Amino acid sequence: MLRIEIIANHSVEENILEALKKEGAGKYYTKYPGVLGVGTAGPRMGDAVWPEENFALIIWCEEEEARAIQRAVARVKEKFPGEGIKVFGL
Repeated sequence: MLRIEIIANHSVEENILEALKKEGAGKYYTKYPGVLGVGTAGPRMGDAVWPEENFALIIWCEEEEARAIQRAVARVKEKFPGEGIKVFGL
């Protein structure tokens, strides 16, 4: 089993969920709706200075599904290259 973490701006949340659905992957997940931090796309702190927030999806899956998740997220990253969409696998 692999743990896949997707962390991205709220602005692309629906795009990511739709892309996962099209791949038939990531049907079961845990969602953290308000994720704060600093990454390569800049701060996301949910305050007056840095108002944006991210969300995170945690998905436990087999390797084949992990590859499908990666493909789905890659398609969204192509459409929104400046949104700081990240995928991590453990």
